[in-house]
Amino acid sequence: MYGQDMNMAKGERKRALRGRAGRMKGGRGSGRASTGQVRLWGRHAVEAALKNPNRVHRKLWATREGVDSLDGELPADFPVEYADVQDLARLVTKDAPHQGLVLECAALEDVFLDDALRDKADRPIVVLDQVTDPHNVGAIMRSAAAFGASAIVTQDRHAPPEGGVLAKAASGALEALPWVRVVNLARSLEQIAEAGYWRIGLTGAATTTLVDALPSGPVALVLGAEGEGMRNNIEGHCDALARLPIGDEIESLNVSNAAAIALYAIATRRP
Repeated sequence: MYGQDMNMAKGERKRALRGRAGRMKGGRGSGRASTGQVRLWGRHAVEAALKNPNRVHRKLWATREGVDSLDGELPADFPVEYADVQDLARLVTKDAPHQGLVLECAALEDVFLDDALRDKADRPIVVLDQVTDPHNVGAIMRSAAAFGASAIVTQDRHAPPEGGVLAKAASGALEALPWVRVVNLARSLEQIAEAGYWRIGLTGAATTTLVDALPSGPVALVLGAEGEGMRNNIEGHCDALARLPIGDEIESLNVSNAAAIALYAIATRRP
């Protein structure tokens, strides 16, 4: 029995070593290095994560030039492994611009809708219905943070995971903007309405423009996936549907571009 346990332990150690080697040198992934851990890359994403007191950092792989580009010095005992550009490229998704910095850290703690709604009614909330492209979600996060949104809300099963592609597109906003993941988006929209928000769904099929639909009070901006748009049930949980007044030459805008324009309109509306 003891000999069998020893053989099993040796096998587990070998598998663990192979797993670590795979993360260091092997296949490319979405940014999630292992359960409960996230791999981020690019100067803005890594720098914001390093400055976030709510992040638990595991390790930084970097070129010396990448470390020199950071705003501020790393603590003397921070775990850094210096590597060349080619080695770092093996740690990220294919052709990802890592800029000499790859950080492995713990995933952010969950944010609850109650907390996001508390005492922030003067700021918009962005609700995404089945927007699954991490580039789009990251870009929307960046615009939401830039225009003072209080949170972004997604359905847990139909949104990309926290990871390097999303964080790179968010350019630091992942660390600054609360991200609420919910099980039932329709029920969450009801809770948002109970908190005093006017829920506006953005769709090209609407007859009213966004400017005309905007109230003077708190706004929850609801956007659906490109092509499919919002699901019928989610549209039914909006107080109003509105469109952006784009020309006939273009059928529609990318969802992240539409979000940026809508958030600007909300931020600059007249009282």
